[in-house]
Amino acid sequence: MSGGFATLSFARRVEAPPETLWQAWTAPAARAVWAAPTPEVEVEFLEADSRAGGREVSLCHVAGQAAIRCDVGWLVLEPGAVLWRSVNSEVISRGGVALSAALVTAEVTAEGAGARIAVTVQLSSLGEEMEAGYRAGFGAGLDNLAGVAGRTMVIRRAIRAPLEAVWAAWWDAEALPRWWGPEGFSCRTARIDLREGGEWVFDMIGPDGTVFPNHHRYGQVLPGARIDYALHWGENGPKHADAWAIFAQGAEGTEVTLGMVFATAEEWRTAKGFGAEALGLQTLGKLAVAAGAD
Repeated sequence: MSGGFATLSFARRVEAPPETLWQAWTAPAARAVWAAPTPEVEVEFLEADSRAGGREVSLCHVAGQAAIRCDVGWLVLEPGAVLWRSVNSEVISRGGVALSAALVTAEVTAEGAGARIAVTVQLSSLGEEMEAGYRAGFGAGLDNLAGVAGRTMVIRRAIRAPLEAVWAAWWDAEALPRWWGPEGFSCRTARIDLREGGEWVFDMIGPDGTVFPNHHRYGQVLPGARIDYALHWGENGPKHADAWAIFAQGAEGTEVTLGMVFATAEEWRTAKGFGAEALGLQTLGKLAVAAGAD
């Protein structure tokens, strides 16, 4: 069986702002939603650190077949005002045997009211079927990405406080319930276990006394850098969104980015309709106060 080299190009236009598309492309919680090319494939993320120098390890499971392992190394992650760019290495293997290696470059730019992602894959494979697999897999994956980006919401705020203080205000079981939620809302906690694999079961109580049951299930946690979590409608209820919070040192404090992939486009439209972005900014404003921002 022969292999060889190939350069593959893919592009998609997406009805979402460039930064939202960038978050959907790079954030592990979002990647886990769109990574599987077909419903028959289950993607299991074993490790995910989407920072320059970080790595991502995942397994693709198909019934009746040995799992395919994907090892990604993030080499470049450059968000910007005009161009967002990533470069990563990628090694595909099965049963400890390498099948291919690739260098993947992605560029996100604004296009009209939306955005465009262009991906170039420089592929070295040990079998001709790997090129066909890449064409099918990336094509389907980018189709999925376009749908996920269209129901993704991203909220950012710069907080004039040290990263350590912002992280401590969030990742503390006593502090978190005191500030979480928009202005006028309070939290009533049933139980809280802040750790990777932990959960927070609570009610959000609105200014008029309306009770909103919530259940957060925590996925991967990178201390001081990222929290992945799923939002459910009440304890063990239907999933509302896959979410993440990213913390980064900024020029004058801490940059906090909240991202959410809503379960359906309809839920995204509903959230946009009742002002979820403004309410999220209010929540981050309360986080700033809790962190002692000046």
